[in-house]
Parts: sequence; C-alpha cells; structure tokens
Amino acid sequence: MFETMNHMDADVDASLSNDHDTDPAGAHHAGVQSVDRAITVLEIIARNGDAGVSEIAEEMGVHKSTASRLLSALDARGMVQQNNERGKYQLGFNILRLASAIPARLSLVREAREDLEALAETFAETANLAVLRSNFAVNVDQAIGPSTLGTQDWIGGLTPLHATSSGKVMLAALPLETRDRVLRETGQAQYTPHTVTDRHELEQQMPVIAEAGYAATYEELERGLNAVAVPIRNHSGTVIGAISLSGPAFRFEPEKIPGLLDALKQAGYSISVKMGYTPSSGA
Repeated sequence: MFETMNHMDADVDASLSNDHDTDPAGAHHAGVQSVDRAITVLEIIARNGDAGVSEIAEEMGVHKSTASRLLSALDARGMVQQNNERGKYQLGFNILRLASAIPARLSLVREAREDLEALAETFAETANLAVLRSNFAVNVDQAIGPSTLGTQDWIGGLTPLHATSSGKVMLAALPLETRDRVLRETGQAQYTPHTVTDRHELEQQMPVIAEAGYAATYEELERGLNAVAVPIRNHSGTVIGAISLSGPAFRFEPEKIPGLLDALKQAGYSISVKMGYTPSSGA
C-alpha cells in the first residue's frame, strides 16, 4: 500500500510548484497531501459505491484535473477501476485483496475487551461477549461490574439462541432459511415459565429485534435473570457476535435504565468499527 502511495505521489505532485524540489519541507507537505487526497478518493468511492471525476473533484474541493490524476494513479495500482458503461470509478480488486487480509488478524475478544469492561463498570452489571457456534450462543469473554453479586461464569458455555438476548440478536440476523434450519435442529426447549417456546411467537420477534437493534429477555433462561444484547458486525456488515448486559431481575430492567440502551448500542458499534465495519458495509 505504501509503495502504491509512493508511486502515486510522483504522479500527482508533478504539477506542484518546482519549489518543492529544493524545499524538503515543501516536498514533505506535498507528499502528505497527496496521500491524504488519495485516501479521501477511496473513502468517497467506498461510501457511494462508485463516483465520477466531477463529483469527486466537487466533494474534495479540487480541480477536475487533480481528481483525474489521483484516479489515474489509483487505477494504475489496481486500487480503483473504471466502469466502462458508466465511466465512474469503483474500488479495485487490490483494495479487496488488502482488505480481506485484515479480518483474519483481528481478534474479536481483544477488540471488544475495552468496551466490555466499560459497560460493566458503568452499569455495575455483567457484560458478556458471545458468538454463534454450532447453533448455540457461546460466551467467549466476560466482564463483571463492581457491585455484581453471585455472578455465574458464562465463558465457554453453550446457551440457547431462543432464550437469550445474545442468541435472539444473532437469530434475527440470520437468513430465514438458515434460521428455520437452526430452530428445527435445536428446538425451543422451555427453561422457565417465561421462555418463548412457540415458533410463531419467536418469528414475530425477529423483525422487531432487527429493527430496534437490540433484544431483551426477562427471565427466559433462568428465573431472576434479565439481559439485553446488541449485534456486532464485521467489515461486510455481517453479524458476527453480540455484546450483552445481564443482571438480577429485581434491579435490572434494561429498557427502563436511563442511557443503557444507547451505551450498549454505542459499544456494539465501537467494536464493529474495530472489526472493519462501516455504515456503508451493507447492514
């Protein structure tokens, strides 16, 4: 990528003042500006899906010739490519190749830890990080609030999707056919009188959860235990996990606690961004 930018600087900065050739500070500034502009071009195209020379120039506040040179340099390195039919530019395969190497290096547990601890500290309850594995929600990390009493260690445990807030968030994100298969294979066992065991009732909850951006459960897995969860997404917008808060029912009613849902959603978004998610990722 840096090699790309070095080649690009030479092309884009060719029209800059000759003073830069003898002024190291000026040359450095021009080089940094070229890198910044090239990244801005990529961000514009990524956000819009595609973009032409004129609209890129207008959004950046530069001359069309500058935008054209930037696009030509990026095109030469496979970072963008021109749509022959519309004449607009799209992200190129080299961007996809570079991006595909990032998720493999990201650890969800590592990236989520700070937000997990902050939630537990702020709301004095237990925060959990869960992923979908073999038709179950598996808690892979946990942070315990300062005043939490008698907290169960959920790490590594398999919890049912239909009876947990994290599970419902991940269920709601599954394609209908996949969700149907998962529920047929696992069934909807009853854990408490509040567990939703009726398939039709559970399906009715799915679009509501997806629209609201969170799922709350009230004593559905264990008597006296309430929980609320939000999704975590990756670079493609796919839900790859959930972050939740849980606590004893006598004091933890998540939808009534001021600021809790907003904080939880912000934490989910923060972790998602660390995993490569952007608002234009398709979610």
